[in-house]
Amino acid sequence: MFSHMMVGANDVQESKVFYDAILGAMGHKPGVIDEKGRCFYFTETGIFAVTPPIDGKPATHGNGCTVGFAAKDPAQADAWHAAGVANGGVSCEDAPGVREGGLGKLYLAYLRDPSGNKVCALHMMG
Repeated sequence: MFSHMMVGANDVQESKVFYDAILGAMGHKPGVIDEKGRCFYFTETGIFAVTPPIDGKPATHGNGCTVGFAAKDPAQADAWHAAGVANGGVSCEDAPGVREGGLGKLYLAYLRDPSGNKVCALHMMG
């Protein structure tokens, strides 16, 4: 459904350290910085990018917005969360764990990146 997702960052290098760590915990390659100072993560299913806002104003997080990354299992979600906390992220929401709702059982882990964007690792439980 989606081709790419892009979030704003006030310090792309700081954000690259954070995203290299959390996405590396999921087996993804480090981000690539382009000539405009944006950082891109390429996968077979899409692209995730971090960029300074094009209008030159400070990056702000979207209230109510979350970027979700698919975790293959709860252990990977936990590793993702630990890597994020160790690399400039801040834990938010409840502690990583199982939540039950209309979509069934989900294993979720939430973080705020260095610019305040909310990100999540999600594993859909059998």
